[in-house]
Amino acid sequence: MHVELSQFSSTATGELITIRGSTTQHGDWEHRAFLPNSLPDDMPTLSPATIMALADSRAALAALDNTARQLPNPQLLRQPTLRTEAQSTSALEGTYAPLPAVITADEEDVDSAEMREIMNYVQMANTGYFWHASERPISTSLLSDLQGILMKGTSLAGESGRLRPTQVVIGRREGFLPTDLPVKAARFVPVPPGDQLNAGVDGLMAWKSHDHSDTIDPVIKVGMAHYQFETLHPFRDGNGRLGRYLIVLDLLSTGVLSEPTLTVSPWFEARRTEYYQRLLAVSTSGDWDGYLEFFLRGLKHAAAATRQQMLELASVQASLKEAIRNARIRADSAHGLIDLATARPTFTVKQAAAELGLSDGGARRVIEQLVDLKILTVLQSTTGYRRRYYAPAVLDVLVAPHD
Repeated sequence: MHVELSQFSSTATGELITIRGSTTQHGDWEHRAFLPNSLPDDMPTLSPATIMALADSRAALAALDNTARQLPNPQLLRQPTLRTEAQSTSALEGTYAPLPAVITADEEDVDSAEMREIMNYVQMANTGYFWHASERPISTSLLSDLQGILMKGTSLAGESGRLRPTQVVIGRREGFLPTDLPVKAARFVPVPPGDQLNAGVDGLMAWKSHDHSDTIDPVIKVGMAHYQFETLHPFRDGNGRLGRYLIVLDLLSTGVLSEPTLTVSPWFEARRTEYYQRLLAVSTSGDWDGYLEFFLRGLKHAAAATRQQMLELASVQASLKEAIRNARIRADSAHGLIDLATARPTFTVKQAAAELGLSDGGARRVIEQLVDLKILTVLQSTTGYRRRYYAPAVLDVLVAPHD
């Protein structure tokens, strides 16, 4: 998208500040970066359409959470839906792997740089949910630790786990050559590193921790925080993935959700151009209303799609257990294995034994019974002691489009 500095026509959400630098190729240069204002303690003025979108999103999120609460063990569905989110949020940032490959990937034996980044996201998300349950306060330190996990084992690992010490730019405008000065060719230039960035992130964390329940709807608060984080762009890399993860973490923190099963990125990935435009329009023209209407619409559809997938997974889980009963397999471990196959899309004999409290031989016998019933099958790409099993009916639900 082509954005000139002249399009920053409003100071309602921030201001352009001068930044300077020097390169061997271009010599001394001067440009402008965007410094966002602190977030307000009241909601922006919302149009009737956005107010209706807010009501719809709240209803969809409540339906999702009620469905999760009614399931015998909603945490069983956390990992498979998390992998779907990991695949989509990474694709938004240009790191792509096919969804079936992500769903069935062995986190202990990652075979590509792309899959490493995606599996890092899963580890980061689980760590963040553990910290939330442990009541670790939201802070700049927490964000830095999460970003460090996200970038572990990548080329930028050495520059990660802390706020960026260098200027970064976002995107590229049309008509510029690869040899042009990046900062002047960029679509957007976020706040420079140092005191202003540090203060901005600390201010955002303090704002998130403050109780705004009397003045800001909690879902609107999550949308406002997402804009601020993405606009500050506080890290060298991983801002998009971490920022979208924080949507779910913030919905947990504000009490809108009790279980982090929401998958937000597939909807935004399908509308990535508008997603970036809406974020940018808050900075250029103060258009909170347009951005929040889009954001709320996304949460509504994401919640509905996640709930539908959750119901389908629960239905498959129940039907597979019924098949076991009809086959007169009495072992409780067989039913436990169905739970494992739902929660962990692929697994080894050793992993099944550990989860079910069985010996390797006992786990193997139960697995072979379910293979004979065609409830489980062997993942084609695995052999020997690394042989992995999965339930095709579960995988079919996870890879089906739900938007």
